[in-house]
Amino acid sequence: MDLPRQRIGDLPRPDLEQEPRRLIGEFVARPPDAVAAVGMERLTNREREIVALVAHGLSNDEIADALVLSPATAKTHVSRAMIKLGARDRAQLVVFAYQAGLVSPKRRENES
Repeated sequence: MDLPRQRIGDLPRPDLEQEPRRLIGEFVARPPDAVAAVGMERLTNREREIVALVAHGLSNDEIADALVLSPATAKTHVSRAMIKLGARDRAQLVVFAYQAGLVSPKRRENES
């Protein structure tokens, strides 16, 4: 039996700009996760501040500029937060930040 083949171009494609916003919106609509919140308590105030900036998409250099630190110091804070939270990468830091309610998505000016 021959099945019709679909070409990649014929498949439905998600709106690549809106899909991440939708997923994040669904994710943060959940109540804060108690386990993530407890993990955040292990961090210093500065490390929590750094994790929040990572969650907002800042690089180590941008964090250093924003907080008037050296890039090496910003990188050290990120690394220590990752170790304390057991995060394997920056993306997992972002997940922890949203799960703990440390950050929430910023709305664009044209969104209501």
